[in-house]
Amino acid sequence: MIFQEIRNRANRIRGVPLQEVLIKAGARRDHYDKAKWHTTQGTISCTGSKFMNWHQNAGGGGAIDLAMHLNNQGFKAAVEWLCHHFPDFDRLEQPQSFNAPGLILPPHDRSKLPAVMRYLSNERGIAPSIIQTLIQSGKLYADHKGNAVFLLLGKENKPVGAELRGTTQARWRGMAPGSQKDLGYFSIPNLCATAIVLCESAIDAVSCHILHPDHLCISTSGARQNPGWLPSIIHQGSEIYCGFDSDAIGDAMANAMIALYPCIKRLRPAHHDWNDVLISNPIPPTT
Repeated sequence: MIFQEIRNRANRIRGVPLQEVLIKAGARRDHYDKAKWHTTQGTISCTGSKFMNWHQNAGGGGAIDLAMHLNNQGFKAAVEWLCHHFPDFDRLEQPQSFNAPGLILPPHDRSKLPAVMRYLSNERGIAPSIIQTLIQSGKLYADHKGNAVFLLLGKENKPVGAELRGTTQARWRGMAPGSQKDLGYFSIPNLCATAIVLCESAIDAVSCHILHPDHLCISTSGARQNPGWLPSIIHQGSEIYCGFDSDAIGDAMANAMIALYPCIKRLRPAHHDWNDVLISNPIPPTT
């Protein structure tokens, strides 16, 4: 493959869910910890689009990084391996928009929206009024597979990526192909925010906002120690908290972030993540 073709296929394939990559590579899920997988490279922990191999002290993000790690392959070989095993992603065509180079957003499907709304309300404990506000703002929609699509917005509120969350029986999470997480993020706007909380996912950001309505809640789209847009957020002078999950990866990434930016403080969810906190302590609807 020529360079441009490799690049185009990589943009299409990098959004494959990590769990699917692990299964194709012959990994076994741990019986007691759903985030852990046993592989030929050692035990790997997955959180969203990030993975960590504690035996080798190595990790990364996205399907391509994981395929390279599991198969001891270079970039080109990993892309070819993924394209072979996930042809549906490789054939993905007709992007909705090209707001960021290589970005392929799944098309809207209004017929799937009611099911997505029920999932977010009934299973995630998010108030219908908030769901409706996100839909009306264009930050949330349903695609043809019934996934909830949360847009990442960059400069001039242009989409630079999207978090995808499966809401059918095939539950999974991933990113739209070509997403550029360092150029923008999903957030719950709050003009009167007294502080900023960085969360690992869009659903966690929404949940954290419900629990802390006076905060601006931002998704980093995975536990990442240094998102490209973070310095500009810090420059605004607001108080910032790292609200990553209460697990080994979340703590490690939070510590790494705070080491880089000592002004950031840790805000650890009382349960595994902010959505678990919300479900355990539901906020009654206002009238």
